[in-house]
Amino acid sequence: MGKAAVSVHKPTLLIACGALAREVTQLIRANNWTSFELACLPADLHNKPQLIPDLMRRKIQAAKRGGKYARILVLYGDCGTGGLLDAVLEDEQVERIAGPHCYEFYATPTVFDDLVGQELGSFYLTDYLVRFFDRLIIQGLGIDRHPQLKDIYFGNYKRIVYLAQTEDAALAELAKAAATRLQLDYVYQQTGFGDLAGFLQSRVQDSPPWQA
Repeated sequence: MGKAAVSVHKPTLLIACGALAREVTQLIRANNWTSFELACLPADLHNKPQLIPDLMRRKIQAAKRGGKYARILVLYGDCGTGGLLDAVLEDEQVERIAGPHCYEFYATPTVFDDLVGQELGSFYLTDYLVRFFDRLIIQGLGIDRHPQLKDIYFGNYKRIVYLAQTEDAALAELAKAAATRLQLDYVYQQTGFGDLAGFLQSRVQDSPPWQA
């Protein structure tokens, strides 16, 4: 007699921006979402968005070749790619979380729209960007070497808005110091994980089975 087919689950691969790795890992562990595996593209692509689409295509195609995953989900906004990331994902038939950037899906669209309405000239920081502000912003944009670039990059901004995923007083102080350094007003907005948590929760519930 042949073996009966048993319904099991291949894992779902999450391809995320490295700036989301800590938060995604926290959500996976806290909720015991064992069907997810996480892979990341480098967070410093934040400053080189033109490289994201091609690197994403390579990552997706490499994952597909192995046959290990039931599906692939992408945790990225458009992130300054001008629609090119979405074109890649459409070609590869891969879904991503909705939104133009992580600021919106952390804050949720309604809250983010309110923040934009309050002040269009807002520069947004997440927990990750606060932790690595010097490396990604000051050094990444060359402001440490060429201080005059501060006014070129930030001359039209009025304030820094810290979208906080955690309640961490030390991070809040670092964010405030970043605002002072850039000579901008400071606003604190607690967001938690926003729509990121709901997106992952909903995709756990409809995870596709396969037969073994």
